Parts: sequence; C-alpha cells; structure tokens
Amino acid sequence: MMENGRNEERDTLPGDDRLFRIGEVAGMFNVSLGTLRHYECCGLLEPEYVDPRTGYRYYGTKQFEVLNTIRYLRVLDMPLTQIAEFLHNRDVHVIEDKLVAQKALIERKQHELEMVSRKIDHRLERLRDAEQSEFDVIRVVRQPACRIVWIRDSPRVDSYLGLEYSIRKLERHQKDSLVFLGKVGVGIARESLEQGEYADYGLVFLLLDDEDEYEGETVTLPETDCVRVRFRGSHGDAPGRYRELMRYIAGRGLAVTGFSREVTLVDEGLTSDPARFVTEICIPVR
Repeated sequence: MMENGRNEERDTLPGDDRLFRIGEVAGMFNVSLGTLRHYECCGLLEPEYVDPRTGYRYYGTKQFEVLNTIRYLRVLDMPLTQIAEFLHNRDVHVIEDKLVAQKALIERKQHELEMVSRKIDHRLERLRDAEQSEFDVIRVVRQPACRIVWIRDSPRVDSYLGLEYSIRKLERHQKDSLVFLGKVGVGIARESLEQGEYADYGLVFLLLDDEDEYEGETVTLPETDCVRVRFRGSHGDAPGRYRELMRYIAGRGLAVTGFSREVTLVDEGLTSDPARFVTEICIPVR
C-alpha cells in the first residue's frame, strides 16, 4: 500500500477512526504531499500518529487547526520561521505583534514596488522618446529643471567600460542599487566648449528621478533653454556634433551658460546593435 492513502483500505488505528492519511489531507487542503512533509521537517506540523510498521502518517483535527493557521499566515506572506515561532508559543499578543510587523513589511514592499513601477514608466517613456527622435536636427528646446548628482572626472568615453569607474564612484556608499541605464551623462565645461576642446570631458553626472533616494549631495539644475541634437551613435561620435552645435550657437548670437549634458539614451547596455544607439547633447544657452 502507498502512503497517499487515496483508495487502499485504512489500517486499524489505536481507538480513533477520525485520523486521515497524508494523501487524504493533501487532497482536502489542496496542498502537495511534499509541502506537508516539508512542514513536518520544519517542525510546523507533526502527524498525530505514525504507524511504526508502515511509516504511514495520520492526521487529526488538531493538525487541521494547525494547518489552517499555517495556510492563513502564508497567505499573509509570513515566513515559515515566524510561523514556527508563533506555533511554539501561541498567544494573542504574540500573533498581534507578528501581524503588525508583517503589515509594516508588506507596506515597505508595496512602497518599493510602487517605486519600481514608476521607474519602469520612466524607462519606457525615455525609450519611446529616444526611438521617435528627429535625428541630426539642431533645435533650441526648453529643458525642465532636473536633479542630478555629479563628480569631477575625466572618463574615457570611447567604450562602455570607460564610464564604469565613474559610475562606481557615483554608486559608492549607496544603500540601494540605482538604475543607471539611460541616466548617466558626461559634460564638457563652458570654457572648454568655447575653446573648441570637444573631447575634454570634465564631469560625470547622474540624472535622478523624483523617487530616487541618493545618499549624498544633489544639485537641482534650473529650467533653461538648450541647443540640442540627437543622433545615432555614442559618445565617441560626439566631437563633430559639438562643432555643429557651437557653430549654430555662434550663428544665432547665443551664449553658452554652463556645461554640456551628453547622455547616451540607448547604448550597448540596451542593444547589441550599434546602429540603434541614440545619444543626446544639450548645451544650455541664453
């Protein structure tokens, strides 16, 4: 006879015909045999009786009560270790404390999921905006205010790896990992732009979303007019674009007011096809 106990005759038990084999219990509670055995291994659910000859496990109403409690607390996402602590010390105040703690944990998770959802929305918005770009056209655009964190650095921008060291510096001392895809930029100071030094990158910055929590000093760049161009390519293709932007600025009697903001919106972190790369350069002007 198999232990699942679905069709075979039940053994004679010591004075109690209200005991059920493990297979019957699994069917009644819609759980697997493995789950019941796992609960037993964890010390959560001991059978009422184990036949010393066959090893068959039998469960009664006491185990049903425990199993219902386990299933209820699992629905609330309470870990098995916490459930075991309660089952070994069942008390109204104990369960109240555990439920309060579990509610706080769920609320934190909910907050984190809401933040992730907003990040996904921002990511989708940026990707769609990048793919729908008007390429190789210089325009004056109004850039909204944005919050950044930045460091003075002279990164190599001719490869994806070149920015990694700077990114690690920006990430240092952060409790939570930040999502950098499409948000890391490099900049050239106004003086270098005016002197035609279009490979003289002097800073690396990170654009922060509203929900980003950064452990350190941040800077809010005010809303401003910018001369902007988007093109297919990456940072290594930027010097020629800077020359075009600076000629445009000079031809319209504009003045550069700050460092450039160069961001690869789509790079090899998002696609293996270099022909799909999208980079944006903005130079603030007045």
